Amino acid sequence: MKIAILSCFYPYRGGISQFNACLYGELGRENDVRAFNFKRQYPDILFPGKTQYVTEDDEAVPVESVSLLDTANPFSFGRTLKAMSGFGPDLVIVRYWMSWFAPSLGWITRMIHKKVAGVKVVSILDNVIPHEPHFFDAPLTRYFLKGSDGCVTLCNAVRDDLAALDPSKRTITLNHPLYSHFGERMDREEACRKFGLDPSKKTLLFFGLIRKYKGLDILLEAFRGLSDEYQLLIAGEPYGSFDEYAEIIGSLPGRGRIRTDLRYIKDSEVSAYFSAADLAVLPYRSATQSGISAVAYHFDLPMVVTSVGGLRETIGESGTGLAVDSPEPALVREAIERYFSDPEIAAACRRSIASEKERLSWRAFCERLLAFAGTL
Repeated sequence: MKIAILSCFYPYRGGISQFNACLYGELGRENDVRAFNFKRQYPDILFPGKTQYVTEDDEAVPVESVSLLDTANPFSFGRTLKAMSGFGPDLVIVRYWMSWFAPSLGWITRMIHKKVAGVKVVSILDNVIPHEPHFFDAPLTRYFLKGSDGCVTLCNAVRDDLAALDPSKRTITLNHPLYSHFGERMDREEACRKFGLDPSKKTLLFFGLIRKYKGLDILLEAFRGLSDEYQLLIAGEPYGSFDEYAEIIGSLPGRGRIRTDLRYIKDSEVSAYFSAADLAVLPYRSATQSGISAVAYHFDLPMVVTSVGGLRETIGESGTGLAVDSPEPALVREAIERYFSDPEIAAACRRSIASEKERLSWRAFCERLLAFAGTL
């Protein structure tokens, strides 16, 4: 089968690019797969981080791709369509996570049906409505969806958002597969020493891009009430100012037990952070699914999460962590203390993680995706 994937690939960095590289590699085992990349994903003014691109220090594996689509330049839409049509795909897979992409991706997916006989378009929806919504998200997303024959959602929360926006759209929910390219778990004491942490204390981890909806301030306020048995490791690039969080940290009596590493973390470094931790905390105000949970699974690390989006479904209900009812510091603190109060909770979470790791493989994800496409 000829499969075209239209989304971001190397040299773009981040979780979506990593996901696409894994998807490309797995589908390419038995199919003719071509990656169609962005020439410009979006203008720098719309990107709150330091860079969209892989730097010299990153170890991202290059993926061969055709870079044509500039989402801010409509003249590039036709060039991208021509290249994709020339490939003659049986299946087009598109990633969608914010309404900025609706005009470009929606136009291309509509037009390719006219250019390539029998082609099917499947969109993988990270979000239907983004975490930080705008009034134009719903109409633009409706426009985008008209070019898709079917949609893959990565959790039931996104499925429900899609049903509210377009109840007629054919849909399947496939949970986020597990990343496996971050290496093996390190010795915990060695990892703790790397960050100046005390191996005898209980280590909490907040990992990933630091954005308002991810609730780092909630975790910091929860940490305020924890005893000196606990320490906190914060790792990730802030999207926007870190001043609000720095002010909270400065006010905490336990601020000496907090370590921060405020930058984009390279793949080869990820193991140390998850190896130092006893528990990952995802205190999100809103969420769909989380790529961080997939990394935590890889390193057998249980989680405390808030019951937003798909986090209760994928973590709380699977038994791989504890889910609290709402993103409130007192509830997050209580769940952290409850986790450490009974060794059987940690043991049960790790047993559930082992089960999930068997189920959430890239091979299983791709097999179900292709089977779904075959029904459209």
